[in-house]
This record gives sequence, C-alpha cells and structure tokens, in this order.
Amino acid sequence: MRKWLRFFCVLIPVYLSLGDAKAEQTSREVEEQEEKAFKQAATQATASLVRIETVGGFDQVQKFAVGNGPTTGLVLSADGYVISSSFNFISKPASIIVSLTDGRRLAAKVVASDTSRMLTLLKIEGSGLVPAQAAPKSAIKVGQWAIAVGRALDANAPNVSVGIVSALNRVWGKAIQTDAKISPVNYGGALVDVEGRVMGVLVPLSPTDNSPVAGVEWYDSGIGFAIPLEDVLATLDRLKEGKDIRQGLAGFSFASQDLYEQEPKIDRVRYDSPIYHAGIKDGDVIVEVDSHKVSRSAQVRHVLGSKIEGDKLAISVKRGDQVLKSDITLVGELKPFEAGFLGVLPVREAIKEPLIGNKKRETGVGVRWVYPDSPAAKIGLKTRDRIVKFRDQAVTSATQLTDLVSRVRPTEKATLVIQRDGKEQTHEVTLDTVINEIPSELSSSVIDSLPPEEKAKAKDVAEKATESIQDGKPVEEKERLRIGRFTEQIEESKNSYWAFVPDGYNPAFGYALAVWLHPPGDTLEATVYEPWKSSCEQRGIILLGPKSADLATGWQPNEAEFVRETVANFQKKYSIDSGRIVLHGFSKSGPFATHVAFKHRDLFRGLVLAASPLTEPPPENLPEYRLQFHLICGGKDPIHPLIEQHVAGLKKLKFPVSFTSEQEQDHRYPTAEAIESTARWIDLLDRL
Repeated sequence: MRKWLRFFCVLIPVYLSLGDAKAEQTSREVEEQEEKAFKQAATQATASLVRIETVGGFDQVQKFAVGNGPTTGLVLSADGYVISSSFNFISKPASIIVSLTDGRRLAAKVVASDTSRMLTLLKIEGSGLVPAQAAPKSAIKVGQWAIAVGRALDANAPNVSVGIVSALNRVWGKAIQTDAKISPVNYGGALVDVEGRVMGVLVPLSPTDNSPVAGVEWYDSGIGFAIPLEDVLATLDRLKEGKDIRQGLAGFSFASQDLYEQEPKIDRVRYDSPIYHAGIKDGDVIVEVDSHKVSRSAQVRHVLGSKIEGDKLAISVKRGDQVLKSDITLVGELKPFEAGFLGVLPVREAIKEPLIGNKKRETGVGVRWVYPDSPAAKIGLKTRDRIVKFRDQAVTSATQLTDLVSRVRPTEKATLVIQRDGKEQTHEVTLDTVINEIPSELSSSVIDSLPPEEKAKAKDVAEKATESIQDGKPVEEKERLRIGRFTEQIEESKNSYWAFVPDGYNPAFGYALAVWLHPPGDTLEATVYEPWKSSCEQRGIILLGPKSADLATGWQPNEAEFVRETVANFQKKYSIDSGRIVLHGFSKSGPFATHVAFKHRDLFRGLVLAASPLTEPPPENLPEYRLQFHLICGGKDPIHPLIEQHVAGLKKLKFPVSFTSEQEQDHRYPTAEAIESTARWIDLLDRL
C-alpha cells in the first residue's frame, strides 16, 4: 500500500503539471485566435478609413487647444463622401486634406453637419473608394467585442484599441458606449465588431452638454461613444443636399430639474413652438410619447434625444382628469425666449428673521423703484406700493413675481393688484421689452445695520477667529465669518482666493456676489479692489477673486470647477442672492470667464466683460437660466467695433445686454466711473 501511495504522490504532481501546461497552451491559442480576429477586423475596417489633416484656423476653442494634427474619417460612398467627428473642425480650418489608403492626397470641402450627433460630412473628388460596411443595430449587443480604429498616428497603419460594447442607447438614445480607449485622434474613426463591420462613428459626447467640445475631457477614460452607422446612413441623403441636421425640439421645459424621480410635468411651453400650437399648456403632465408610457422626465428626454428636426412625435398629456393627445412635428430652432418687462425693482427685504427682531413681514412684494416710461410707470405705480397679485395669483416673493412676469410676453396684457395706503387697486398693464439702459442715478437698497453687539460678533477685520452669527446661532470655529479684505489658501490645492466682504455685512439680507477672474500674469488685485470697494459697501456686493494655480499661464479649463466650488462655498458661509451672482473678466481672462458662465449658467446670472469680446457662441436664451450681459470697452481700443457687433448679436438673441463705451480709454481696465456704473447694473439684475 505504501508503495502505491508513493507512486500516486509522484504521479499526481506530474498529472497536474501536464494539466496546467495543457490549459496554458489552450489559453495561449485562444489569445492568438482573438488577436488574429482583431487584426483581421481592423484591417477590413481600415480600407474605409481616411486620414484627415486641417490647415489654419483657431488655436483654441473654449480654452481647449486645437492643433492641426491628423485625425480620422470614414468613407460612406465610392464617389467621395466621408463622415467625421465635428470636433475635428471646430477650429474652422482654412483647408482640409484627406489622405487615402493608396497614398492619394485630396482636398475636401464641408458639405453639411449633424449638430445633434456632432458629425460633419465631407466631399472629396475621388473614385474607387471603399464604403464602410454597417453592422445592423439589431445585431449589436452589450458585452460583445468592440474595436476602435483610427488612421492618424501612422499614415500607413491603423491605430487600434480593443474593448467591449458597455451600453446601448446612451446620451439620450443617440450612441453606443464602449470602454475601448478613445483618443481625439480616433474621433471620426470606426467602432467595429470582430467581423470588421462598422458599428458606429467615434465622437465625443456628453449627456449634460452639447457644446462643440462636450465629452472631450473623457478621452481614454473607458467612456467612449459612437453614433450607430445605420443611423448616419439613414440621414445621409439630407446631408448630401447640404442641409444641416439639428436636434428635434418640441418647445417645453420640465417643472423639476430632477429627471429621474419626478413626474414629467411641464413648467413652460415656449411661444410659437410645436406643443404651443398643439394646445399643450404650462402644468400639463406628459403621460405618453410615441406609444411609450412615461412616468419620469428622463423617459421623455430619452425618446426625444434621438429625434431630429422634422421627425414626428405623438404626445399625450394629462390635464386634470383629461388626457389630451397630439401629433406634432419637431423643429430645429425655437424663437428666442423673451420675458415681458413690467419696469420695477423689488424691495430687498430681510430673508433671515432672527436678525431683524419682531418685525412683521408684509404681504406681496414692495416696489423699490419704477423705471421711467415703463409699463409700471404708465399705470401709475409708485415707490412703496406693494404688488400682492399678478394674473390672479397671490404674490409671496420677488422670485415668484419675477417668474410670473417672465411668463408674459412683451405686448401681452396682465392684471395686477397693488396695495397703497392700506387699500387695494387693480390695474391692467401691457408688458414691454426689457430696458437695458443703466440709470445714471439709482439709490442703493437699504440694508439694516446689525445691532452693535451682533456686529461685533460678525466682524473679524483682524482675521482672527471670533464668533459670528448665521441664522441667529453661533457657528463652529472652522466656519466663522471673515469681514473686510482677506486672502484664503485652499487646502491641498495650489489655488487660493482673495475677497472683500463689506464692513457692515448683515447676514439677514441677500448680497450680490461679483466673481473677478484675473488675466494671466497678474491678479490685478489692487487695481480691481480700489474702484470696487465703495460700490460694494454702498450696494451690498461681496467681491471674490479666485486665483489660478499657475499665475503665469493663467486659467486652465479644469479650473472652471474650482471657481464653481469656491462660489458654492461662499454661498454656504454668506447670505448670497442667487439671482445676482456675476462673473467678471478683463482682456485675456474674458474667454475663461465666458466659458465658466456658459458652462455653469445654473449658477451665474450675469457676465461682465471688460476689453474682451465673446469668444464662443452664447447658449440658447432659456427662461430657467436668466443670463444677462454687461460689456465695457474703451473707444480707442482696437476691438471696440467687434464688441459693438457682439452687443448687437446678443440683443438679436433677446438677451438683456448693456454696453458702456469709455470714449477716451484704450485697452485697459475700466475707470472708477465705469465700475460704479457696473455696480448699478448688478443692482438692477433682479428688475422685472
């Protein structure tokens, strides 16, 4: 027995080692077969890929560097139609050169763009091209191999990245998602299956942004997107005719920003939109779209996300106990939103009761100031009147009244009820367009001083830790307020900021916040602080100056989040009026200020640009994001004519925009007089 045991003890390790060797050989054979399949698929797809080079154009777009390096395109037809990512052409190149697999280099022209899917169609005068073979959408499954193929790094060989299909119908139903690494050189290339069929065209996308650079920051992160080639081919004839394809719009917004938990209740119906003409109204709840039952806003957006201009949409809404059905045709553009204008500034009343004693809050909204020749002036409204009803709705706050007024278009009528000397009066008013002129004189809004003992607690001019009052209660030491001018270093960061909080700061009232973004090379802290100080004290403005991590090179795109977070932290510490938070840029910091304002338009309500034009197209003027502009430029500044053009363009888009032209100034920071006027403009941001 022992002899046999010794035999088995020797035999078992030998047997196991033979098994391991066989398993290792099998694994190696599988890997070799996979590698062979990937190479064959990439080789087959490469026959339809072209190398694209651009010459000239902008060096950067929205603070992203856009060089002239080679990118990729995909052949769609033998007679020279090529599709690529629109990102490859955002620099507006002077010329485009396409290199074929046989070595030919041909000039290309842009035919049309699909702005919904971020694609651009090119045409070259060539023959014998090999069109891509499309994989049927129905055959694409989550978990299958996905091979990203481009033709940019080497003119004679493809650049390849392997992954899987990680999701379908992403970015609101538009795209295939893959974990294969997708670099900008691959944009416009192909996502292929193991048979070499093209599943989709590689593009940068984002579910929350539709700007030209949306999604670029995710490159090589394992989150990449491709537009199904079957969808591209379905709209190819329209693109060949030179017709741009745009996102299909119905013309409404949701009542809640929470797309995943709240019912799809309509907040606003846009004037002259498809659903406006279908008779759908504010407050209706969407219950079905294109035969899909819906209970959340995200479900509605998912259906709409894949729709383009001209598509039909069946929509059912619930109004009370009724369900109303309509068939609409989506459009590519809505008329610019324009709020009606009443012509008053509301009284800014205390928002934190513990610090204002036992004063009884009055009903309605007080009138602080009436614009001359405005609709309010024409019906005789006066300072100290109180608006208690608008269109039969009781008025409870200035924010609510602003919303109610903005739902009435210019030239439309509305009924309002006011209180004067304890008696009510009813008026019918015809609203007008917003008045952009900044009045030469405007009394500041009254901010009550704190009682001496509470002011002493809230003040910390010497930058020492003292108790402060927020909501009438002491706060922890790390959250204690600082008053006056001070500097803070951000923990575990190269960033810092300086700030000025008026000496008489009273947390019972909402303050405006002006966020100064310095140009490269100099924070200009003293230059900015001196003219702003008195206006901040007079008009209840807090001045905040974030500093870039590298002063010499200036702001980088990713620092937009630092600016946003710094503002959010100030909102937690200080009483900030969310309707009067503005960004201020000068000269070379103007592009970054513009980028941040447009990217975080849910936070910023105003943009002040001095000696700087708009460097990117403004987003659509939306009622839920009330963005206003103030531009300043010296009359002797070479860019003055360009600034005037941008002011005219913003007015055409129905944005509220003011312009201060300092006739004797050249390209330099505005004078104290212009800053005082800017402070008055900030004081007017809550006009209605």
